[in-house]
Parts: sequence; C-alpha cells; structure tokens
Amino acid sequence: MTIEWQAGRLDSDLDGVGFDTLAVRAGQHRSPEGEHSEAIYPTSSYVFRTAADAAARFAGEVPGNVYSRYTNPTVRAFEERIAALEGAEQAVATSSGMSAILSIVMSLCSAGDHVLVSRSVFGSTISLFEKYLKRFGVQVDYVPLADLDAWAAAFKPNTKLLFVESPSNPLAELVDIAALAEIAHGKGALLAVDNCFCTPALQQPISLGADIIMHSATKYIDGQGRSMGGVVAGKAELMKEVVGFLRTAGPTLSPFNAWIFLKGLETLRVRMQAHCASAQQLAEWLEQQPGIEHVYYAGLPSHPQHELAKRQQRAFGAVVSFEVRGGKEAAWRFIDATRVISITTNLGDTKTTIAHPATTSHGRLSPQERANAGIRDNLVRVAVGLEDIADLKADLARGLAAL
Repeated sequence: MTIEWQAGRLDSDLDGVGFDTLAVRAGQHRSPEGEHSEAIYPTSSYVFRTAADAAARFAGEVPGNVYSRYTNPTVRAFEERIAALEGAEQAVATSSGMSAILSIVMSLCSAGDHVLVSRSVFGSTISLFEKYLKRFGVQVDYVPLADLDAWAAAFKPNTKLLFVESPSNPLAELVDIAALAEIAHGKGALLAVDNCFCTPALQQPISLGADIIMHSATKYIDGQGRSMGGVVAGKAELMKEVVGFLRTAGPTLSPFNAWIFLKGLETLRVRMQAHCASAQQLAEWLEQQPGIEHVYYAGLPSHPQHELAKRQQRAFGAVVSFEVRGGKEAAWRFIDATRVISITTNLGDTKTTIAHPATTSHGRLSPQERANAGIRDNLVRVAVGLEDIADLKADLARGLAAL
C-alpha cells in the first residue's frame, strides 16, 4: 500500500517528524516543574491575575484556561495530539464517542437540515438520529454505504451533512472516502467519517477529502478498555462551532481520561500492527472452517472491497465478524463455548472480545433496521486483542465444536 501520512499544524520543533514521534510527543506543554510524562490537571476552575484578566479570558480576547468544562491543559494536550495524528487543524474532545456524534450534529445542523447516514453504522448511532435528533427537526435518510450512485441520488436541496463509518461496525464495509467527499462537496455538504475502527494509524480520512472525523476514544485510542471518551477533528472553522456546543452543553472529557488516552496514543501504531496481524490470521483460518458460512474482513481477497481497502487503509483492522451455521441459538452456543475470549461488546482492547450484535450493539434496532444494516441473527463479532494467536484459534475452535 502506498498511502502517505500527513501531519496537521504543529509547533516548529515537530515539523516533518513521523507518526510515532507525534504519537509520543505532540501536544505536550511542560509546566515549570519540568515533568517528563504529561501532567494531569484535575481542577474545575482557574485563578486569574485580575478581574480584567478574567473578563478577557471569558470573552476570548486573550488565550488561556477559563473553566474545565471546555478548557483544560490535559484535555488540550490530547486534542492537539489527535489533530496532529489525523492531519486536522483542530480537535475537540468529548465524554464519549456518542457525544462526539451528537456534538457534530448539534453544532453544524439546524432544524430543517437534511443528514444522510450510511445504513452500516453502530446501533446507537441510528438510535440517536431516529429517536432524538429527528424530534428537533433534523431530517435523516439512510444510504447503502458502498453505493456512490445511491448517495448522489439521495441528496435534497437542504442536505447539510453526510455521516459514515468506514470500515463499518460490525461488517467491515467500506466506502470510497475520496469519491464520496467529492460528491458531498459538489452539492455543498460536509462529510463526517467515524474513523474508530482504523484510527489514524491505519487511515486518515481528512487526507482523503473528509471534512470531519470522529472517534470513540474508548476503543483503540485507549487500547486497554479503561476509560470513556470521544473526539471530533477537522478544520478550525468547523471546530469553533463544536467548541461552542461543548462550552454550553458540557459533554466534557475528564482530565484523567484525557491522560489515559495520551498514554494510549504512545503505543497506538505498534498495537494496531499487532491487532491487524492476528486478525488477518484469524479471518483466514475462520474462512476455512466448515461451521462458518461467511467471514467479513476486508483483508480477505473474498471481501468485495478488498482492493479499496488496500488503497485507502494501511492495514485491514482488528474486527472479524462471521456468520455461523444456524440462527441465534447457534451463535449463542458458539459464544458461550469460549473460555479465554471475553464476552463483552467493547472493542479495541488488549483482550479479545466476542459479541452477538443482533442482541447487543444493534439490539435496540427493529428487525427491519437490523436487516437494512446486514445484521443477521447468526452473526458473531470478534474484536481481536493481543493474546497468542494459537490460543485465540483454540478458543474459537471450542465455539465451532458447540455448533
């Protein structure tokens, strides 16, 4: 693969450095104490020199911390590091991945605006649009992720935003981000990409033309299943609106969680490399097993978008989904037979996890909504961790024996 990595705006001493250097160094501003590891600032407010200083900071006339709901040194370090890794002008941290999506829509859309969402998104994302955002006059339609003609045909005069996951959860569907960005921009709309499954270590949607990216930092950015958080990144002009929403509504990332994410970013590329290598082996092995009907993993030549994944990503990710022979009961037997892998819906962890999407991550959707998203009752999702590959195969073999 020949994808070039691009950096966002940086201090001059980090201009031109590589991804791993930025992952370790970007965004750090040492205090007079000279700490080597980033400091945690667990404070709600800040003391000003004078009343005039306080007024100027609250008015935005001078830089500086105001209130930790929207300005905190540890959180800012995390935001600057993500912006550097994603090649964005600015990033804004939030309390979770879902609050990141909420912040995008509430900041950039108004009642009467139309949003196009890919059908292949996380179940809670669909619930957010269907059960809540529609109440406030945001119009929403859903489009098959990979079908560029369908995207172009779905536009209305009031279409403001396109929102996609690529790769999608849990079926690893992709869209040609550059082509979709061209369609969106030609019609005056913005493209937002959930980059959670790839992280900037594998894919930079902004370099492909996307306007906004978001992450559930809870996943691979943390990397060990410890903390909740999210982040939005893009052009400073757009992020100014997101900051305004954060300041008012308060879906704020805590300083401690920001520090956890800073530590996670330091090992992001090496972890993703290991995750992807094991996922590739598991996907190839599962595809050969008689109890498996279909494997969804973009690293397989059988995946319909394998060549697009090779062009658009540096590797194929760490989530392998597959359909077992039988229905829900067979999928549950498979999951329950495992002994090493954790039965939980989180992903991006050092520990491999296994889940039944139809009754967990997508369980709040109607049967028709699940069908539209391709979530069948016999689907199992495995998020590959960092255990020995032989042990993971042995554990999944227990699942196969239970079918």
